[in-house]
Amino acid sequence: MSASKEGLFIVFEGVEGSGKSTQCRLLSERLTLEGISNIRLREPGGTETGENIRAWLAGGFDIDRFSELFLLSAARSALVKQKLKPSLMEKKVVVLDRYIYSTIAYQGFARGIRRDIIDRINAIATEGLDPHKVFLLDIDPEISFERKKDNISDRWESEDIHFHRKVRNGYLSIAKGNPTLWEILDASSDEKSIHQLVWQSVLELF
Repeated sequence: MSASKEGLFIVFEGVEGSGKSTQCRLLSERLTLEGISNIRLREPGGTETGENIRAWLAGGFDIDRFSELFLLSAARSALVKQKLKPSLMEKKVVVLDRYIYSTIAYQGFARGIRRDIIDRINAIATEGLDPHKVFLLDIDPEISFERKKDNISDRWESEDIHFHRKVRNGYLSIAKGNPTLWEILDASSDEKSIHQLVWQSVLELF
């Protein structure tokens, strides 16, 4: 399915504490204010399967890297089938907090799983569904974790700074490889300024 024939699919990516969830919320609220039908979702999550897997992964510190990959992919498959494709067919704007690029950055660049393996699994889970725009909220993990130091809650947030530097470098590598799809934003800026940049880019998509 080509998403361009239906709705609009927008993804936010970034390291922990980069402000993805905030920017997803601000964009969704702005779209609603403008009378544009939209749905805001997150990965893993958005479905009963996804939310159960999210809760499991949050506390499952004994899960190996491939089990992690398969669980995240199961959550993604459910989200694509139950929420993403139906919403796009209804001509909604889908605002998604994380997508396949998180898997490439976290399980690939940081965990060391081969990219070709991840790409094959992602292709199966998404059924070829690609976004129209991806925003990377880029920030030094040492700065972003200052925002979260009193709210560390899951297996990824508990990883050391070297892990999160690998994740950030992974994101930058992916983004710079496809500048037409990706827009890199300075996540250390204030949230209102970032939102304005996001909104201008989204308007261009319309």
